[in-house]
Amino acid sequence: MANEEEDKRVRDYLDAMRKERGYLPASLAYAATKDIDFLEAYDKLYSASLSDGKAFPAKYRELVAAGILAFRGFDPAVYEHLKRALKLGATKQEALEAMEATIVAGGWPTLGAGLRALMRIEEEEKKEK
Repeated sequence: MANEEEDKRVRDYLDAMRKERGYLPASLAYAATKDIDFLEAYDKLYSASLSDGKAFPAKYRELVAAGILAFRGFDPAVYEHLKRALKLGATKQEALEAMEATIVAGGWPTLGAGLRALMRIEEEEKKEK
């Protein structure tokens, strides 16, 4: 019975994550099947970090996360966080300027990661039309 309950807990967690974020990294899905307690704790930190704060809205928090991920070279994550920022109300101009702000500290490779993500978003939008 415990395994069935844990399997349901994992499924419910993964469904909620996919719905809330709009994507589900394979590595997180794998981790949830191995240690759901850890993933639920991680998700609380994730939500606290990237949800609306008292003075700093979620869309800007997502842009900050995208800039840090761009610096680290995690292109797929940059794309997902920029998409989420736009979904939360950031404009494309705000997303562009957030990525431009990374050039001094991160150089062209960081800005390039952000630009590639924005290009991918625009290409997808054209295909949807």
